[in-house]
Amino acid sequence: MITLLTDLLRRTRQHHAIEHATIHMLSAHFPHQRFSGHSDPLGFTLYGDVQEEQVRRAVGDALLRLQAGEHQLAIHPNCGTNLATTSLLVSFAALIASLGKHSLLEKFTKMVILTLPALVMARPLGFRLQTYTTLPAVGDRWVAEIRPITLGRVRVYRVLFE
Repeated sequence: MITLLTDLLRRTRQHHAIEHATIHMLSAHFPHQRFSGHSDPLGFTLYGDVQEEQVRRAVGDALLRLQAGEHQLAIHPNCGTNLATTSLLVSFAALIASLGKHSLLEKFTKMVILTLPALVMARPLGFRLQTYTTLPAVGDRWVAEIRPITLGRVRVYRVLFE
């Protein structure tokens, strides 16, 4: 059971790295487009207004470049890990600032004083945490299928791995 869970986690981290690298590839070719994704043990879901062939090329390039050692592609500035890190640090700072019997002005001042360093620390900490939520060693990952999914007017692609 532990081996199965470890394997599922490893695959999810690998797919997360490939998702980020794919978004890097797409963003380089389409700098004014927005892309996002969600990874799981089977692959990842990509949201973005591009054609299927462009997604296929980006996924292929992402895999090749990660396998060639470009591990920095596994880290992305807009990762949800960064958002979660920022939210937790700022919330914790605000919670600490709100403790005790102080005036509203004193609490507000404490919140500003504590949340500003939290905001400054959040970005580098989020990048650091991504080294745990992604795994750029993807030599054993092969694309099985890239399938477009219809979700209203939003273009979505499901990328599955063997």
